[in-house]
Amino acid sequence: MIGPEAPLVAGLADDLSAAGIRTFGPSKAAAQLEGSKKFMKDICKKYNIPTAAYETFSDPAAAKHYIQQQGAPIVVKASGLAAGKGVIVAQTVKEACQAVDDMLIGAVFGDAGSEIVVEEYLEGEEASFFALVDGSSAVALASAQDHKAVGDGDTGPNTGGMGAYSPAPVVTPDIQQQVMEEIVLRTAQAMMSEGCPFRGVLFAGLMIKHGKAKLLEHNVRFGDPECQGLMARLDSDLLAALIQACDGQLTDVSLRWKPEAALTVVMAAAGYPGSYKKGTPINNTEKVTTAKVFHAGTAQDSNGQLVSAGGRVLGITALGADVAAAQAAAYEGVSQIEWSDAYYRRD
Repeated sequence: MIGPEAPLVAGLADDLSAAGIRTFGPSKAAAQLEGSKKFMKDICKKYNIPTAAYETFSDPAAAKHYIQQQGAPIVVKASGLAAGKGVIVAQTVKEACQAVDDMLIGAVFGDAGSEIVVEEYLEGEEASFFALVDGSSAVALASAQDHKAVGDGDTGPNTGGMGAYSPAPVVTPDIQQQVMEEIVLRTAQAMMSEGCPFRGVLFAGLMIKHGKAKLLEHNVRFGDPECQGLMARLDSDLLAALIQACDGQLTDVSLRWKPEAALTVVMAAAGYPGSYKKGTPINNTEKVTTAKVFHAGTAQDSNGQLVSAGGRVLGITALGADVAAAQAAAYEGVSQIEWSDAYYRRD
């Protein structure tokens, strides 16, 4: 099972399959749903998948002319992989034009920003939706909401995600049905038609308004930090479902979910998503009793001491009768960990 997006986009699943190794994760061609925002948006346009209006550009002058025609707020995205940081929600035309220059001229995202997508700003409530796809069939996993802004109250720069909870109340049964029919299954059928069937987990980033969802983006993997909460709530055998997805047999799969809510608090290194220190000691993770501690950016030093080794370092995940109860249990877990360099949202 391949976790991160970069090896999927690079074709690792193809290489493993060619070597006779059963692999959960999309092919290089199918992983373009995440690897190229232009590819994903073009699929949406061609197959009538609800999404924001957009245009793609590699010429800065043309992009800025389009922005001046459209006005603000407007969204500027690096088309390629940018570790979750290649999206600028510009509140002014000036800010949008600066984002164009940063990406196309300044190359702040390297090759990922050599082509950009400029799209309509959608209002509403965001949610994350996951489904297993075996090429032609799909099984809904669960909904979640993650919080990408680094600061309390959704302030400050975007990150890979500072926390999440599942389920997302905004994803009602009616919306789930719409998302499965108009986004997940329509995407699966589109990829079959394009000759690159999608097998793996399909993430749909949604904007929901007036009881209807539009697609913001696809990812081709379990998201972090949403995955932790999904796994805490899943009451079925994950491996069996993944194998059936690989074998094109999802029509026989029905997943069970615990009734509780799950909530994850990400403990990051102070300074993230800017510059931060690595190698700072972390203690007492094994003493957390109210939550599960997922390690994301940790290592052991030469003395066997657990130390930080990344920006987002730990995911503290708890279950509860409702989101508030899960939140209380997760923050209790956070309080039991000794790490002087920790930063986390408190809301």
